[in-house]
Amino acid sequence: MPNVNLLIKPASSLCNLRCKYCFYHDVAENRATKSYGIMTLEMLERLVKQALEYASGSCTFAFQGGEPTLAGLDFFRQLILFEKKYNINNIQINNSLQTNGIVIDEEWAKFFVENKFLIGLSIDGPKEIHDALRIYPNGNGSFGRVMEAVKIFDKYKVEYNILCVINNFVARHPDKVYKFFKKCGFRFLQFIPCLDPLGQASGSEDYSLTPERYASFLKRIFDFYFEDFMANDIMSIRTFDNYVGMFLGMPPESCGMSGVCSCYFVIEGDGSVFPCDFYVTDEWNIGNIQKNSFIDMLKSEKAQEFMQSSKPIDEKCKSCQYYKLCRGGCRRNREPFADGMPVLNHFCSSYYEFFDYALPRLQQMAQIVSNRK
Repeated sequence: MPNVNLLIKPASSLCNLRCKYCFYHDVAENRATKSYGIMTLEMLERLVKQALEYASGSCTFAFQGGEPTLAGLDFFRQLILFEKKYNINNIQINNSLQTNGIVIDEEWAKFFVENKFLIGLSIDGPKEIHDALRIYPNGNGSFGRVMEAVKIFDKYKVEYNILCVINNFVARHPDKVYKFFKKCGFRFLQFIPCLDPLGQASGSEDYSLTPERYASFLKRIFDFYFEDFMANDIMSIRTFDNYVGMFLGMPPESCGMSGVCSCYFVIEGDGSVFPCDFYVTDEWNIGNIQKNSFIDMLKSEKAQEFMQSSKPIDEKCKSCQYYKLCRGGCRRNREPFADGMPVLNHFCSSYYEFFDYALPRLQQMAQIVSNRK
């Protein structure tokens, strides 16, 4: 029995913002049921019981959306009770939650601290950049409210990191974005490349991230990251941390960097299960926790098909000097498939340009880390 990682959507695709680039809104629009609604407590209990029976070593319950806080604080209080009730094997339990920060108040903060939740908070940079796309249904920007959540988190010492989506607007301003995050005291950053809608040609939206802009952004952010590292003023940036770790012989912990897809159980509000957050569509439904065990879903024909379909390697990748670092990238950026096989990553040129630029310094950082150990 394995360590288990679950990504749970307790409020399905429901959200109190209307971010213009939201990939999950797009995913929901591409299935028969747009929203599966709020998960019931009965479903939550079944989920926790089944997961803790299946897991060994550790079990991670990660909550995303939509906006997971819309399930309500009492939902998460009940989660803790269920975890205590069913953790009869005393395995390590990790809880995390990704939020836009809109409903966060002192009660939420106290709960997160008391129950050791790791929180991801979505901020796309300073006000003028963040508010370009992260908006309320009425069109107003959400920056002010999110920064209130930051103050509350800092007051109660909530453990949190920042998730920033690299869209067309963010990518134009790497200096502003990095300096803003550092000024705010944010030391743990995740930069996620923006996705275009499913089945739509890349670059067709005003927020679309082009390979040229992505390469430029990566290089400039890396300059800051490296400079701070050398000054022992450490900023953690997940992608770069992973590359340094790979030079030290560690596997990447970010699934999109592993080169092939795994099946990590994304659970929707009605208990339906899918193999990946980017593919919560009717085509990739691998079961439901009300009817299927985790082991049966993992071994299912649909789950195996999903994992196998990511394995073909583009001919250009095979001869690339950076393949061992890039590994072809995330499957979602290798669509649409051609003749049933994934194509070259949309950001191939971005990664090549970045590694050409940063490789010696990544190796230098790895050597310094190794020497320190």
